[in-house]
Amino acid sequence: MIKIGIIREGKNPPDKRVPFTPTQIKELILNYGEDLEFLVESSPNRCFDDQEYIQAGVRVVNDVSEADILFGVKEVPISNLLPEKTYFFFSHTIKKQAYNRPLLKAILAKNIRLIDYEALKNEEGNRVVAFGRWAGIVGAYNALWTYGQKTGLYEIERARNLDGLSDLLNELKKIQLPPIKIIVIGTGRVGKGIKEILGALGIQEVSAHDFIHSYYEEPVFVVLKSEDFNRRKSDGGFDKEEFYSSPEKYESHFQKFAEVGEVLIGGGYWNPGAPRLFTMEDIKSPDFSISVIADITCDIRGSIPTTIRASTITDPIYDIERESGAEIPAFGSQTSISVMAIDNLPCELPRESSEEFGRHLSKWVIPALFEENSPILERATVTRDGDLTLEFMYLMDFVNQEE
Repeated sequence: MIKIGIIREGKNPPDKRVPFTPTQIKELILNYGEDLEFLVESSPNRCFDDQEYIQAGVRVVNDVSEADILFGVKEVPISNLLPEKTYFFFSHTIKKQAYNRPLLKAILAKNIRLIDYEALKNEEGNRVVAFGRWAGIVGAYNALWTYGQKTGLYEIERARNLDGLSDLLNELKKIQLPPIKIIVIGTGRVGKGIKEILGALGIQEVSAHDFIHSYYEEPVFVVLKSEDFNRRKSDGGFDKEEFYSSPEKYESHFQKFAEVGEVLIGGGYWNPGAPRLFTMEDIKSPDFSISVIADITCDIRGSIPTTIRASTITDPIYDIERESGAEIPAFGSQTSISVMAIDNLPCELPRESSEEFGRHLSKWVIPALFEENSPILERATVTRDGDLTLEFMYLMDFVNQEE
């Protein structure tokens, strides 16, 4: 029998999302019978409360140490980590995120097997569990909310106050946009989520060429690929393979889009070696017409350098003063750039985003737990028995680095 524990989220502010909903656990127990047992650690913060789990026949406890495998969502505080266990969560360590170096060191010291959701991929290398679509949906909605707040042209409710996606789509009917041009970066799950919202509003998608050169009497958007705004420094060309392997040979020519676009929604993966979309110097130019940025990827000072910090669901916007590059209060000036950089966007629609996430876990991960040396779990195992696995040996220098 496999005993699974759902841990209480300990990161501050606590995440409302869950890896499995009460209904999903009930279905899994029906399907697997006595081979599978679930324990849920009591929590006052989840989008599904303790009572809902109890009603589904799940045992709610104050101590999950009897479980073999522990599932959470966000990083587990070091003091909460139980030695010798298997954990599933988003560790935010596999891209060498310096702020989580102590966490990875503690995981190794406690002989924990860490399986990172971000590394769960099928044989084709595609991720099998993610919240990306929901980040895209909420991020695009928040971009439109921000534009309404900044311009005063319309007023819509915050996503966090709405009761799910159907409510959110209903709220979009209040929006009447002028003929603005919206730039979207990203074609993956996040990008698809963004397009769902822009499509629901009836905004037309246009080509990169037409976006720059054509005039429209209604709002339009473009989805940019890397080749649209990066070029080889030596001759202005672009080779996809070379760009991904040697991004330092390339420079950005995003400025031509920034001169005609008013809203930028960033939802694409960024390699730290790749050029940034623009520089803080670029935003000083009167030709830089972007006034609202929704940075869903939220890489601090990354592809979008105006993202100087993450914002929060409670306090979603800050402005960047163009001339100085300094942060000022939200909508603090007519000419400043308003930035939405919430790093846990799916938490604004936690029940539906959790349902989709749990569905993927039920399909891909639960069956794999019953396989010996399951390839999907092996590929995503970052640490085991106090060591980094072969797949993640590249993190060794990162772990050994002094604080």
